[in-house]
Parts: sequence; C-alpha cells; structure tokens
Amino acid sequence: MTGARKIASTAAYAGSIGAAGLAGVGLGAYGLLRIEAMIARRVVGQPFEGAPEDSGTYGHAPGAPVELLVVGDSTAKGMGADRSTQTVGAIVATAVAAIAGRPVHLTNVASVGAISTDLGAQVERALELVDRPHVALIMIGANDVTRSVQRATSIRHLAAAVAALRAVGCEVVVGTCPDLGVIEPVPQPLRFLTRKWSRDLAAAQTVAVVEHGGRTVSLGDLLGHEFEQTPSVMFSKDRFHPSAAGYARAASALIPSVLDALGQASTDTGRAPDRRRGESIGPVSVAAMRAVRDPGTEVSATAIGGQESGHRGRWAVLLRRHHEPLPAAVEPPAPDASVTGMSDHETPVTSDVTES
Repeated sequence: MTGARKIASTAAYAGSIGAAGLAGVGLGAYGLLRIEAMIARRVVGQPFEGAPEDSGTYGHAPGAPVELLVVGDSTAKGMGADRSTQTVGAIVATAVAAIAGRPVHLTNVASVGAISTDLGAQVERALELVDRPHVALIMIGANDVTRSVQRATSIRHLAAAVAALRAVGCEVVVGTCPDLGVIEPVPQPLRFLTRKWSRDLAAAQTVAVVEHGGRTVSLGDLLGHEFEQTPSVMFSKDRFHPSAAGYARAASALIPSVLDALGQASTDTGRAPDRRRGESIGPVSVAAMRAVRDPGTEVSATAIGGQESGHRGRWAVLLRRHHEPLPAAVEPPAPDASVTGMSDHETPVTSDVTES
C-alpha cells in the first residue's frame, strides 16, 4: 500500500467506512460525480472571466515583511470577489499585518480550476518568487471532487506540496476541502453524494497534512447555514463561489491558525483543549473525522509524554477556532478510550479552561 493510499484508508477507517464499503460504492460514486459535475456546470455556470489580483504588500509598519504564500484553486485565488482586498489571502494578510505590526507580502500563485495535481507546479513557482516564505495557505479539493480525481492521487500531491514547503522552513496551513453538499443548484441525491466525498477527502487531507508537518482548518459547510438563510449574500452570482462576505467568513476561521503558525498571539494561543467544547488530543485519524463535522476546527501535530505517536498513529490536537457559548455548570464527560483510541497508559492532555 502506498503512503497516499494508507493515509486515505486511515481516514476512512476512522469514519467507520471499511475497505469493503469503499469498494462497493467506488465505481458508482465516481460515475455519479461525473454526472454531478456536468449538471453543476450547466446550472451554476461560469460567469466570471477571472479573479482579482491580490498579490502585493499589505500594511505600512516598518520592518521586514512577513512572506505569505497562497496556493490552490479558485477559492484561494478569490473568484467571486469584486475587489482584490476581498480575497481570503488579502484578508488574512491585512489581519496578520495589523496584529504582527509588520507588513505582509502576499504572493498568490493559485489558479482557477486547479486540482491537487497542480500543487507541485504552484509550489515550485512560489519558491522561485520567494526565497524564504514564512507561511503558506493552501485551499484545494473542490475540483478534485467534481472531477472525480482519485483520493489517493489527491492526497499524494497535497502531501508532497506540504513536504516541499516544510523543507524550506515554511509553515503550512491548509483549508481542507469544503462541503459541496451546501451548493443549492446541485440536485439530490447527488448533493448527498458530493457531501460524503467532500468530507472523506477533507479527512484524508487532514491526516496527510499533519503527518507532513502542517496544520489544517476544516472549512466543511462553514457557509452552509448562512447560505440557506441568505444565499445572495454569502455566495457570488454564479451560486458556487463565495461572495466577498463568504470569503470574509472563511478567512475568519483561518486567521487564528495562520497567526499561531507564525508565532503571533491569537485568542487561542497557549490554550489547552477544552472537552466541553469538543476539543481533545488523540490520534490524528480520529481528530480528522471530528474536524470534518465541525467547520472552523484546527488539527495540528502534538506530543504526549514526549512521544509524537501512539499505537494508532500520530498524536494531534483538535481545537475549535470558532467560539460558541458554553453551557453553564455542566460537568465535562470522562475521556472515552473507545473514541480516543488510547490505551490505559496513554492519557490525553486536556483542560477544562473556561472560555474567556
């Protein structure tokens, strides 16, 4: 089994999807996804000629700029935004510049229509343009689903891109595959199918990225509720790509992770996981499946007792970056070994810190 296939299988196992189940739905699922892609293109359309160019320097503070790379597909490029300042990259760069007190130089090499196999060329170009990038933001996966790219292929190329960036000392934050089940023009049951494959890919992406030294943020159905309530606000005129408001929502979930990756303070800096918020430390495969069901959740590598791995693989910490009110005076549940996958001698490091 190749490394990419092993990662995909690990994520599938964590979601109680056995090898036999994957084999049973594989061919039919890929066939239906091809149909879904054709329907989506007819119904949704491609009204945009391109995306705004957001590469440049943000902030006016003195000092050497923070070098930020943006890599990926049309959402990374900002298709659907009206102005360059409305893209995810520009919003993240502006926030980092304000908090770090340094200018941020953004280099966006993402391209409309990109799939994971395009990441290698994008990373190569980015490293030609920027000698020593500090942090890279990758957003990829939606086109892999609609174009029926084999999950193992997607994961292999994403892992290689993360490894190449980490090799030059660049921190990596990946916004995992969004939940395409929120796209209203896609009919049922195809919408249900795209949701399943979007989440499966996002979980596999999480395992791969953490294993190779990056961190992930689950985008999932981050815009789902808002899309149902105000689709004309959160999505652009093609009913597929986010609007400026949608990009701002996605960026707000990514900014804390980018800040932490850069060693800058965020609202969650130094905070231990809180079980009352569904946070935990455990095997990355378990964290990956939890994250896809909870948009705005970060998964990153950690260690327990000086050990980076347990009997079920790499240890990871899961933090909910979007804050919701906690119920008052509720005792947190005891750790469940069947969920965490830990043996009696492997104890999760958790905390019942009250939300500030």
